[in-house]
Amino acid sequence: MPVHSENLPQGARGRTAQDVAAWLALRGYPVHPLAPGTKTPAPNCPDCRGGRHLPQECPCHAHGRWCHGFHAATTDVPTVLRWWESEPGFGVGVSCGPARLVVIDVDAHPAPLPDRQRLLPGIPVDDRVDLTGLESGFDTLALLAAYRSRPNPCDDTSTLRVRTPSGGMHVWYRAPKDGPRFRSSSGSSPKVALAWQVDVRSVGGYIVAPTTRTATGVYEALPGARLPAPLPLWLTAELARTGHLVDTTPTKPSDGPVAARQDLPKVQGLRGPGRAGQRVLAPLIDEVRACGASPAGTAFSEKLNRAAFTAGGLAAAGHFEPEECRRLLLDAADHARPHQPRRNRHIVETGLRAGSNRPIHPKERP
Repeated sequence: MPVHSENLPQGARGRTAQDVAAWLALRGYPVHPLAPGTKTPAPNCPDCRGGRHLPQECPCHAHGRWCHGFHAATTDVPTVLRWWESEPGFGVGVSCGPARLVVIDVDAHPAPLPDRQRLLPGIPVDDRVDLTGLESGFDTLALLAAYRSRPNPCDDTSTLRVRTPSGGMHVWYRAPKDGPRFRSSSGSSPKVALAWQVDVRSVGGYIVAPTTRTATGVYEALPGARLPAPLPLWLTAELARTGHLVDTTPTKPSDGPVAARQDLPKVQGLRGPGRAGQRVLAPLIDEVRACGASPAGTAFSEKLNRAAFTAGGLAAAGHFEPEECRRLLLDAADHARPHQPRRNRHIVETGLRAGSNRPIHPKERP
């Protein structure tokens, strides 16, 4: 049975699970069945149910059958239609890694507060900060966004947001195809976490699609966009800072100087043509942040001016969004010299303005 995108729902809301699964598959999001009434992947052959073999050794995949959750996810529409015809009660899971999805999973589960230094890993929360009323991931994500002077992702109507049956929220974003890849994590992890009660669903994980019904309720798309927006640059930097980059050794987050490759990973993904802009700007911002290790004698002003001038030229050439560059420069400057925010801003603005008159077009490496 052929499926045409015009026959599928806008945002896939209020239709059958098969419609939702096919709508997602047509748009390049690999899907797999969830057991009816649950948010867990559906098993298939007896060996899969018993967990007696690895996903890559499973005979089901070669025969077009589902099992092992996101390992079997596909964008092949005929296969998707066949799966949901065999069991209309299946829910819909989306494999985040192949789809380049980064989903911020905000929990609202009742739980005692951890030590305040685990609320925002790597960001000290002063003892004078009143934590009264802080109860869930909604609060810690809002706190992180406020700390970075950025909009709260839970209020981001430009991207797909899904209310979960437990009262939480899934905020869907997409990472650029040539950008960094991020691992999944749990907000309660003592090693890799974005914030307390804020999970990350990406490589090695899946997310429940809207309209899926479980025993506790329905995953419902909230008003606003029906497709994921690009991952904001500040969240890209936060995920890198907290050890979410794939193929890098996770380290304990630190509020001290951080390598530029973690603070600014492949930031050209917003508009840029490749990795050349990242390669040029990242070391310069790294030098600015590193000045925080010494109160004087580091040529801070010169380094900040050079970084701002370069960022202005790269932005003028289309490698970066100017406002995001400005925020990253100010974040690095204020980290290194927190006592002089007005002077930091003056250097950044002057450098960006001067650099914008001389667009920089670095060559890509082969």
